[in-house]
Amino acid sequence: MTDHAMSAVSETDDERLRRVHPLKAALKRPEFGAIAGTILVFAFFSAAASGTGMFSLAGILNFLEVSAQLGILAIAASLLMIGGEFDLSLGSMIGFAGILIAIPAVQYGWPLWLAITFAFASAVLIGWINGYLVMRTGLPSFIVTLGFLFILRGLAIGLTRWTTGRTQVGGIQELADHDWLAPLFSGEVFTGLFSWMAAQGWIATNFAGNPSVTGVPISIVWWIVLAIAATWLLLYTRFGNWIFACGGDVNAARNVGVPVMKVKIMLFIFTAVAATIFACLQVMDTGSADTTRGLLKELEAIIAVVIGGALLTGGYGSAVGAVFGALIFGTVQMGIFYTGVNTDWFKVFLGAMLLIAVLFNNYVRKKALEAK
Repeated sequence: MTDHAMSAVSETDDERLRRVHPLKAALKRPEFGAIAGTILVFAFFSAAASGTGMFSLAGILNFLEVSAQLGILAIAASLLMIGGEFDLSLGSMIGFAGILIAIPAVQYGWPLWLAITFAFASAVLIGWINGYLVMRTGLPSFIVTLGFLFILRGLAIGLTRWTTGRTQVGGIQELADHDWLAPLFSGEVFTGLFSWMAAQGWIATNFAGNPSVTGVPISIVWWIVLAIAATWLLLYTRFGNWIFACGGDVNAARNVGVPVMKVKIMLFIFTAVAATIFACLQVMDTGSADTTRGLLKELEAIIAVVIGGALLTGGYGSAVGAVFGALIFGTVQMGIFYTGVNTDWFKVFLGAMLLIAVLFNNYVRKKALEAK
């Protein structure tokens, strides 16, 4: 065989040089199912909720805000699940972090910025403990974080009752009004832009001439920033490659020099920090902390990540998929409200979506791997 023929054969056989059909390339993307699902959900509610205001500017910001709150958790959970682990203590961490902010600030007179910093420092410690125990003991992360689910919820209830005699701590709003760090977790952005658009007649105004929508909730900004940062981390950094390696095959990752323990501990820390961001947003929005906050949020985050295309076995997924999974969640939750459907059916939808997403993602993944 001539050198030219051998070169032609090698180029044909080399999968890196083979042209891939755009549809097959799309099927290989973990977020494909979530994007398709988002389109279907939007199409359905465009028809079912037509004329209700769901897709007005105010309605869009409503379901984006609901999506953003879950999306913050889902982005962190997606990185951890890609790394091959779960964190079932996410929801309890939300309630506990809120209490760590409220009790020092309200009961003991700490500056609010110091109480917020204390909550984040505690989150880093708790995330480190979760990750360290998982790696050192060899216990499944499901078991370790399930234990912390009860520990953190119990601490939140016990400390709050012991300190205040109640399960809720109010009085945050007055402190937030004079704190330099609180605006990072409260209020709206682009208010000047919305006022200008109202003056131009581009958006609706109320009887006083003020814009009916005054700005973009800060939670949406957090969601977008975290999504961009997580996507960049996964796709363009060595640490992102390490995350995929840890979730794909731990032993192989160790053999090629990946610091598995360091990577997984950092991911657990990130989930605890994301839960604390969520807690800060809630506390600043409501002006209070409650020990029951965050109930079942860990399961909702896992559902959003699975809908977003991540495999429960690890090593496959994307932050973008988690974003669209959360968007589906928020759109349906608000869509049910706008269409007047009994909200009791929302939980039925969540369970059905989880099962459908797992079956669909497994099917797509199998077809993508079989594609030549």
